[in-house]
Amino acid sequence: MIPQSVAEIIAVGLLPYPVKSIEEHGDGLINFTYKINTKNPDHPNFLLQKINSRFFRNVDGLQHNIRLVTDHIRKKLEEEGCKDINRHVLTPECIQCNGSCQAYYWDHNGDYWRMYVFIENANTFEKIGNPAMAELAGKAFGRFHRHLSDFDAKDFCEVLPNFHNTPLRVESLRKTIEIDPEGRLDKVRSDVDFLLSRVERYSKIIEMGDKGLIPKRIIHQDPKFNNVLFDKNGELLCVIDLDTVMPGYVCYDLGDSIRTGANRGEEDDRNPDNVGLDMDICKGIIKGYLSEAKSFLTPAELDSLAYGPALITYEHAVRFLDDYLDGDKYFKYKTSYPQHNLVRARAQIKLLQSMEESYDKIAGFVKSLS
Repeated sequence: MIPQSVAEIIAVGLLPYPVKSIEEHGDGLINFTYKINTKNPDHPNFLLQKINSRFFRNVDGLQHNIRLVTDHIRKKLEEEGCKDINRHVLTPECIQCNGSCQAYYWDHNGDYWRMYVFIENANTFEKIGNPAMAELAGKAFGRFHRHLSDFDAKDFCEVLPNFHNTPLRVESLRKTIEIDPEGRLDKVRSDVDFLLSRVERYSKIIEMGDKGLIPKRIIHQDPKFNNVLFDKNGELLCVIDLDTVMPGYVCYDLGDSIRTGANRGEEDDRNPDNVGLDMDICKGIIKGYLSEAKSFLTPAELDSLAYGPALITYEHAVRFLDDYLDGDKYFKYKTSYPQHNLVRARAQIKLLQSMEESYDKIAGFVKSLS
């Protein structure tokens, strides 16, 4: 069913071309998305998306960031002689409102809407099926980092401050432990002890950044495999879902792509025996990433890459356990049953243990390719 707000956008003539049909597109949990099919086959189709302003409250800053990033990548692709650039970077489309071109439309419900030019004959995949796919995933985010490696971030807006700040996540967990608002602490003391025993180890990257030992760069911050777009032949097109693009450390993206892509189980697997690091997939991601990124990374950044998978997995375990103890408030929108966040936390702890056991192998593989 097409919501009234989408019909409103069509009715008041905010789209650049006459509309043939509207259909739901994708299954995003944060933003709701629709494909706008235009009447004239010579005109592009569009992706119309409602921005979830509960998560992204600074919509002006969010849209400003996306325009800066896509413009910069477009310039890089032009310099490289890329053919069909519009398929290799997202193209934000202005919405015509009150005679001006705007980055979004604010409707009668107070909801925010934006548009992209729709990339035809393209698709995403939910799972990495083999090392070759893993290499493409790593290549996608390595290329994204490379294209933005000289990006001037002085005008960039940090729409989600401290998104990856592990010490702050741990501090939040400690405060929740002290209060124990839902009386759940006794059930998870062993999990709490395990995570708190590793605080110093997983504060390392923030400390290195604070000392200026590794540079902050513009990174994706949500590098799941389903945020990589492919053409119908399986060739890499571009990285999508740019809402979380912000300053950070490159090991965050490589680490999270391995956390989400190289887990033999699920993020919320109820059977811990299913969970563990798939080393072949992990190596594929690293190989693809470094094929694009090693030319601009500093020696300290290269050294940090092996640290990323365990760091980001630790951070997620802390966040899931914190939210469970706090009554499932933050992840409520995607919590399906009362123990869901605890299951997530324990699955991440199991994955973390597997990553810690594999650290030397990961570090050795990074070094062999550096």
